[in-house]
Amino acid sequence: MTGLRIDAGPVTLRRWRESDIDALVAEADNRAVWRNMLDVFPHPYTRSDGELWIGRCMRQEPPADLVLALEDQLIGACGANRRSGVSRYTANVGYWLGENHWGRGIMTEAFGRFLEYVWETFDVERLEAEVFAWNQASVRVLEKNGFIREGTRRRAIYKDDEFVDEHFYSLLRSEAS
Repeated sequence: MTGLRIDAGPVTLRRWRESDIDALVAEADNRAVWRNMLDVFPHPYTRSDGELWIGRCMRQEPPADLVLALEDQLIGACGANRRSGVSRYTANVGYWLGENHWGRGIMTEAFGRFLEYVWETFDVERLEAEVFAWNQASVRVLEKNGFIREGTRRRAIYKDDEFVDEHFYSLLRSEAS
């Protein structure tokens, strides 16, 4: 699967490469990006953080985390994290995009193509995503891709020195277009 390439409008989804390190650090070491991510996404984002992440992603077979590339240059990523035990047919999905590329509709199409890849590649019945209430752009990406809001956990997230609601979304295989 080394030649994995998925066209998604102006961007391409592909596997991670060691050569992505400089672009990853440049795009990910951004407070505005970090503000919308779980705390496992570090800030500042260092070269060492990037090397560890890329090494992990390069060992995945099949890959569950893919690069969003514009003219083969990393500008963001999409990923799926399969759950275990009684939730083994569920995966949590997520994405991020470098701030310089926000507001162009890139992520909606790219994430849609990523979802097609997940359904084709992994034996999952349900996809889940959580989004901070202040991140309305991400809410739109999920909803445009068919995700349904299942609920809101009020003031459940503490990020950037404030409490915020967290919205829960899901998409079932039978609902995917």
